[in-house]
Amino acid sequence: MRVLKSFLVAFEGLKDCFLHEKNFQVQFTIAILVTAAGIYFSISSMEWIILLICFAVVLSFEIINSAIEKLCNMVCSDYNLSIKKIKDMSASAVLFSAIISFIIGCIIFLPKIKMFLALMSSK
Repeated sequence: MRVLKSFLVAFEGLKDCFLHEKNFQVQFTIAILVTAAGIYFSISSMEWIILLICFAVVLSFEIINSAIEKLCNMVCSDYNLSIKKIKDMSASAVLFSAIISFIIGCIIFLPKIKMFLALMSSK
């Protein structure tokens, strides 16, 4: 029963992110678009595994960043330099993972896009 309750609480947090966190919604939408591109270009199993890890890392960091921001806002509602640095560092984890994921996406998709464009231009 405890395990079930843990899952329900976790899903409640995920639902909250889907409904109320704009950055999570943007990152999730990007993951859906990349998934569609993966299906279209018939990427390999290894490429899928790499992309799924990227999705998990970016979306998880986005969730953690949102939680840290909410906690910081609850602890201190006035401007505080330490709180600002905490929020900035938390956001930078999302940014860093998103940049690396973008580079990985380019490594996977640019050759496929290049081949697709070459085929289109030869028709």
